[in-house]
Amino acid sequence: MTDVIFREAVRADLPAVIALLADDVLGKARDFTQVDEAYEKAFAEITADPRNHLVVVDRDGELVGCMQITDIPGLGRHGAERSLIESVRVRSDLRGQGLGREMMTWAIDRARARGCALVQLTTDKSRADAHRFYRNLGFVASHEGMKLAL
Repeated sequence: MTDVIFREAVRADLPAVIALLADDVLGKARDFTQVDEAYEKAFAEITADPRNHLVVVDRDGELVGCMQITDIPGLGRHGAERSLIESVRVRSDLRGQGLGREMMTWAIDRARARGCALVQLTTDKSRADAHRFYRNLGFVASHEGMKLAL
């Protein structure tokens, strides 16, 4: 896939971003397709935080992918920064065409340029295809992730 632009999301992108989040087997159950106060608040907080980046993939003025990248300072690894990648989505009709790989390569290159010691992510245990995809990019399932829903 070529001719895409990676850029920070702006408020006008919010409806397309939440549509991407909901256009997913798991997203259908936990995300909505309409912008509401909760999405507005979250977007405002993300864009106000210099360590959070809601990145959209724009092809000819149309959003075809998104991901959130958080730069995390840390004391471990001799004070190294980490790059956390979450909410990676490719529009469903474009999956399997290389856009996800292009997105992750872009995010990894960005982290490397920032001097990050590592890139980390979590993926739901039910996403076997995603696990294979990330392993093919060089990610290793080195830790057991845990979450507590509140």
